Amino acid sequence: MKRIITISREFGSGGRELGRRISELLQIAYYDKEIVEEMAKRTSLSEEYISQVTQQRPVMSFPISIGKSFYLMPDPLMEQHQSIYREQHQIIREMADKSDCVIVGRCGDYILQDLHPLRIFVYADMESKIARCRERGKEDPPLSDKELKQQIKKVEKGRAKYYEFYTGQSWGDKLNYDVCINTSGKSIKELAEVLVKLVK
Repeated sequence: MKRIITISREFGSGGRELGRRISELLQIAYYDKEIVEEMAKRTSLSEEYISQVTQQRPVMSFPISIGKSFYLMPDPLMEQHQSIYREQHQIIREMADKSDCVIVGRCGDYILQDLHPLRIFVYADMESKIARCRERGKEDPPLSDKELKQQIKKVEKGRAKYYEFYTGQSWGDKLNYDVCINTSGKSIKELAEVLVKLVK
């Protein structure tokens, strides 16, 4: 039986590091940005654009109205977003079929549900998320705590809407996961060691 683990995570919770450490301990494949890279290879779209699209709910254009009648017109932007999701869906299936793996984000838990992956949701309190974002030190220019908190909320809102749009399920709902883990004030390395015991 294949070992497939999916990681859904709040921004700044350490979910990406947790997934990477689990894959290293189990010596199995790890897919995160690799999914975006593969999508970029298969399309004419940039990795940056694909990353933006897969972090937010598709936006539908308003229909054209003439008098009191509404006419639905083809929506190129929506079609492109749907196409990106279909490509992502296909790539994730291919990666899971190829070998044991850890897949981070991108509705992996839903896409692979028939393979019964270990579905993990990672969360943390705001203070811990801000601290982890600071450790990564990627804000340029540096953001205040208030600005960073707003950014975290914005990213999480986008992730939730994207997930709910394509799955019909609530992002972060404990019923959609096998393990929900609070990383606040905890060592990601130690948590990974504990979680690996569930898979072995």
